Amino acid sequence: MMRSPNSFAVVCRSATGEIVIKEQAWRSIWERLKFLRWPFLRGAVVLVESLVNGMSALSFSAKIQLAGETAKDDATGDGTAPSRTLNLTEADEKAPSMWGVILFSTVLAAGLFIGLPHALTALLGFSSSSVGFHLVDGLIKATIFVGYIAAIGLMKDIRRVFMYHGAEHKAIYAYESGAGMTLDNARSQTRFHPRCGTSFLFIVILISIVLFAVTLRFTVVDNKFLDHLAKVFIKIPLLFPVAGVSYEVLKLSARFQGNFVVRALIAPGLWLQRITTREPTDDQLEVAMLAIEKTLWREQMDPEQEAPERDVAVFPSYEKARAVLG
Repeated sequence: MMRSPNSFAVVCRSATGEIVIKEQAWRSIWERLKFLRWPFLRGAVVLVESLVNGMSALSFSAKIQLAGETAKDDATGDGTAPSRTLNLTEADEKAPSMWGVILFSTVLAAGLFIGLPHALTALLGFSSSSVGFHLVDGLIKATIFVGYIAAIGLMKDIRRVFMYHGAEHKAIYAYESGAGMTLDNARSQTRFHPRCGTSFLFIVILISIVLFAVTLRFTVVDNKFLDHLAKVFIKIPLLFPVAGVSYEVLKLSARFQGNFVVRALIAPGLWLQRITTREPTDDQLEVAMLAIEKTLWREQMDPEQEAPERDVAVFPSYEKARAVLG
């Protein structure tokens, strides 16, 4: 999965070895609501849009596997154009609703990473109005987060997702290096990237400790249990300003990577990428590089040239797809 300013692309390799590419015009909500692009607001927008895009990419990937033999043959015979166009109607019927998955994931995340750490900290006897409460709450939250990531990383399918995550980072580095989008160049790159969403989430935890400690140092309800419950629900909307501040910190860290303080700030996120990324195979690197090239296709085209809003195509091999993308 790759996104550029005007393009969103997802590339999958099917069970038969074919390359499936979906690309569509991308327009952030802040293109229509300009104020959402302001500093400290844009981070929340990026977080929500990244969640929707990630779920969309996983849903599309699942549909490719479900599609099976339902793809219609549409051979062109010239050896370079797409071999066929997918018919995903049956897969759409079998796949779960993306919005249903997002809702379930959001509720699960809120319970696991907000409700549970708060409850455990309260059981330890800390006052919810103290700085110590939020420090312990943040420590428990970080422990649960790392443990959760490590646990799901033991699953075979998730390990492959983490390998593709590593492939994305290597492909991005290969593109940014200017040395060419080749397998040799991509293989030589590190799989740890400071602008990764993993680093962003770790910064979110750190910023939330500070913001919660400042804003929740008061009693909401006289009843102790209800006071804790109210503060758990207050933390949910507070995640938007937390995301806003965290995004600005992440952007600054990308600009000042040589600074000692910045390196210390992003170090936990880079360490965590040892879990959330794995060394990819060559075929996974090919998929990641195609995703970048497909987004660049829209960015580099003539503004007067009319481009389709959405396109899904199947290629028999990586080489055939590269021939089309140039």
